[in-house]
Amino acid sequence: FMQASWDVEEVQAKGIQHLASFVKDKRASPYLKECTEVITFAMKTHLTSLKLQLDGCRLLLEILSQALEQGVVMALDERVASCLLATVRKHSGNEELLLLLCTVLMMVSASEVTAENLREVGIIPDLLSILRCFLHNEEICFSCCGVLWSLAVSGNSEINGDQAVLESAVPVTSAVLQKHLQNGAVAESACSALWALSLQGCLTDSDCEPTTALLLEALRMNPERAMLMKNGCLALASFLRVSEIAALTFITDSKGSGIELIKDVYHLHFDDPGVVGAVCLLLKEMAQYDEVVLDMLSQKMDKLLSEIKIQFPFS
Repeated sequence: FMQASWDVEEVQAKGIQHLASFVKDKRASPYLKECTEVITFAMKTHLTSLKLQLDGCRLLLEILSQALEQGVVMALDERVASCLLATVRKHSGNEELLLLLCTVLMMVSASEVTAENLREVGIIPDLLSILRCFLHNEEICFSCCGVLWSLAVSGNSEINGDQAVLESAVPVTSAVLQKHLQNGAVAESACSALWALSLQGCLTDSDCEPTTALLLEALRMNPERAMLMKNGCLALASFLRVSEIAALTFITDSKGSGIELIKDVYHLHFDDPGVVGAVCLLLKEMAQYDEVVLDMLSQKMDKLLSEIKIQFPFS
C-alpha cells in the first residue's frame, strides 16, 4: 500500500497510522525491521511534513521498544541511517521532533552495525550542533551523549577519518556535563561519552585539566550512581594514561584531592565488582607518576589496595 504511492503524502500518513495499530496489537512482531525501513523511507520522501515526521518517529520508538522487549537489537543499513540524518538536518530547529529523533538514534545505535552506518553517513557534526543548540534540554543531552558513546566505541576513528570531528566532541560533551552535573542520568551519559572519546585518543592537551576537574566534580555530586562511578573512573584512568597534566590536576584539584575522592568511591561501592575494577585501573594509571605515588603513600592507599585484595581474592 505505502510502496505503491511513495510520493503521495496522504497515502504515507495513512499507511503509518495503519502500521501503528498493527504494531500496537503486537501483530507486527515478525516484521519490525521491514516496518522500520518503510517508515524511514516515507519520512525521507516527505521531509517537509512535520506531522509525518513526528508520527513516524513515535512509531519508530514503539517498534524499537518492542524489539528490545524481545531481546532484539535491530541492525539498520546505511539507507535507513541516511533517512534519519535527512530528518535531523531538515528539522534541526524543532525541539519536539529532535527529542524523539535523538531517542530513536540512541536506541538504534546500540547495534554496532547501525552505529557504524550512522558514522559513515556523517551524523556526528549534526549531533554536536543539536547539543550546542539544546544544551538546556536534559533529555536531548542524555540521548545525544548516548549516541556519541556508541559511535565512539563502534570503530577506529583514524581509519574512519573522523578523528578531528570526535576531538571537537570533547568540549561539547564537557559543556553538557557542566550544565547537568546535578542530573545523575545526564551526567552518567556524558561521563560515558567522555570515556569513549578518550579511548579513541580524542583528548587534546587543552582539554586535560578542565575535563579532569569536571569528571572529579561529577563523581563528587553523584556518589550513589554506581555506573557513573565506574565510567567516571574509567574515563579518568584513560586521561591519566596519556596525560601528566591530568594526573597533576587529579591530585591538586581546588575542590579536593582525587585520591581522597577515589577512597570515598571505593568505600561506598566496595561490593560492586565493576566499580572496584574501575578504581583499580585508575590506581594503576596513577602509579606511573612519581608525584602522584608520593601522595598515594601519604594517604595510605596501600591499605586500600590490601583491603581490595581481601575483598576480591580471585579477581
